Amino acid sequence: MNATDLGLPVDVPSTALFTDHYELTMLQAALKGGTADRRSVFEVFTRRLPEGRRYGVVAGTGRVLDAVENFRFDSGVLGFLRQRAVVDEPTLEWLASYRFSGDVWGYPEGEVYFPGSPILRVEGSFAECVLLETVILSILNHDSAIAAAASRMASAAGTRPLIEMGARRTHELAAVAASRAAYVGGFTTTSDLAAGFRYGIPTVGTSAHAFTLLHDSERDAFQAQVNSLGRGTTLLVDTYDVAEAVRSAVEIAGPELGAVRIDSGDLLLVAHRVRQQLDELGATDTKIIVTSDLDEYAIASLAAAPVDAYGVGTQLVTGSGHPTCSMVYKLVARAESADPKAPLVPVAKKSTGGKTSIGGRKWAARRLDEDGTAQAEVIGTGAVPAELADRQLLVELIKGGQVIAREPLDAVRDRHAAVRANLPMSALQLSRGEAVIPTEYV
Repeated sequence: MNATDLGLPVDVPSTALFTDHYELTMLQAALKGGTADRRSVFEVFTRRLPEGRRYGVVAGTGRVLDAVENFRFDSGVLGFLRQRAVVDEPTLEWLASYRFSGDVWGYPEGEVYFPGSPILRVEGSFAECVLLETVILSILNHDSAIAAAASRMASAAGTRPLIEMGARRTHELAAVAASRAAYVGGFTTTSDLAAGFRYGIPTVGTSAHAFTLLHDSERDAFQAQVNSLGRGTTLLVDTYDVAEAVRSAVEIAGPELGAVRIDSGDLLLVAHRVRQQLDELGATDTKIIVTSDLDEYAIASLAAAPVDAYGVGTQLVTGSGHPTCSMVYKLVARAESADPKAPLVPVAKKSTGGKTSIGGRKWAARRLDEDGTAQAEVIGTGAVPAELADRQLLVELIKGGQVIAREPLDAVRDRHAAVRANLPMSALQLSRGEAVIPTEYV
């Protein structure tokens, strides 16, 4: 069952207008000029990683597949384009029957990538491929940025679970996508119910400071919460006096109290004090959850603290300082004519300022050492070297317009954890550095 079947409000009837005006004007000119049917190859890649990052994370691929399937020009969309005179009538007629019929290859979702990695390859006629540029980039740039931040936070957290709680810090639909990307990157739960509904991500949450302030006393608030949610609930203990709140929490819930949450102050110091107090009160199994504008650096600084879980919001859903991956969608090869048998010709933009690209339909493979640790990202346009044949990274996602590679989100999450574990240990350092392995062109 998909989101449309469920009637979810986070879905849209068509993704066709999630694009830029010039995609359609290019289409019109290509149709009129007779080049629209030329077989073409577009690739998504980034020329560099965000400053200081040592690897990127591919996320959003599943959403891209949904977007391509839903890229339809229905009567309402066509009416809008006609009213605004975006394109002419012959182009509108062509759009009315648009269905992507080409092939898409890409890195499996959850994989890591490096500068130049051909993360996604879209093949078909120029007309059908060019229209997908903006929606593909908007999904991959956003989701991969969030997943990369999540991956760094998960590395810093070690075995301690992470709660995604950034819905109130971003656009309501972006929040759902961010929660999904965070789960790919290693988070375990989300506070966002729409993300739980849409993607099956486990959801958690108990109460905010407003619930405590609603009551005549903190004890009354704790008692009401325990009466409703049970002794295993999580009580927020920093509304007034933390020590007094912890004492009241244990008196009311007993040693079976599930957890306390700390949302302010010097988290390292307060966590140590709260752990000592809980243990002295006999609540040795009560966990400590910390929140309050955490990022990967704050999480790492709490590694020695008696903390059991972290809740992360703002820094996560904004990519922890890097809200985009600067991915681009470039034409790298096209046929000499509209003849289906016409050979492909490599093409590439030539410019100054670091915006050059490499032409040709590419493959990618990852060279490993004898221990299975990644050594290099190898990219080429010719024959794949025999020693890399079983290390190729791209898999077929769409064949002849049909999605063939959907997979459960948990499988994507597990893949990322496994791939990250095979990177050199320096990949997990939070200090600024270059890509953890080099990109080699052959």
